[in-house]
Amino acid sequence: MIEAGFSARVVAVVSGKGGVGKTLVAANLAGALARAAYRVLVLDADLGLANLDIILNLSPKRTLDEFLAGEGALDNVIVPAPGGFSVLPAGSGLSDHARLPEEARTRLAGALAEIGRRYDFVLIDAGAGIADVVLYAASLADEILLVTTPEPTALADAYATMKVLSMQQHRGALDLVVNQVRRAGEGRVIAGQLQQVADRFLKPPVCRRVALRYLGEVPVDAAVGRSIRRRALLVESSPDSGAARALTDIATAFGRTRARSAA
Repeated sequence: MIEAGFSARVVAVVSGKGGVGKTLVAANLAGALARAAYRVLVLDADLGLANLDIILNLSPKRTLDEFLAGEGALDNVIVPAPGGFSVLPAGSGLSDHARLPEEARTRLAGALAEIGRRYDFVLIDAGAGIADVVLYAASLADEILLVTTPEPTALADAYATMKVLSMQQHRGALDLVVNQVRRAGEGRVIAGQLQQVADRFLKPPVCRRVALRYLGEVPVDAAVGRSIRRRALLVESSPDSGAARALTDIATAFGRTRARSAA
């Protein structure tokens, strides 16, 4: 992890596979934190396959990809998003930065150091999986928020992500959100199962022990699909839905942790 003295709490939101709702969680967590009066920026680090701007109904004129290529100033890329937070959008359908050359990595780290002084939270919406560019984005964060679903393949990939982060980045603690649960309490059961597997296999001398901090579960909710089709934040368009309330509770827990660390 880079020691940059950020004032912001920098959190990389990751997932072992696509389709688990990682970007939806990141965007709505940002919206809920902003509603609680925190200064929040979401950095779309899914370079080449970005879609944060789509679900937020944004049409950015410039993207993070251009900044990483040395074209223009950082402030020209940051845009306001519905919900009261800021977004550093990336491009889609671009391959140049999917592998993130060294110069681009340096500029990305510098961008985080700069914007980290302006916000309470910087959420990095990383790509899915364990590709090199995803792991580099995660390495810039103070902590990791892992999003998974109860689907067996998602859980297998979530464990693979835990293993790689432990072995390569020596991560000893990860936050966990279980999305798309169908019965109350299912997320906590899954967190316990993942922790059991980690306790068995992720330990010295192979790697550092990993402790999961279970933040909560988000239920399957028809309001989620409606918000995506409307390109609107769930916590704004359907704040009383079960999924929105769950995400707001997770944001509240995040805020309490921030307040304790700042005290």
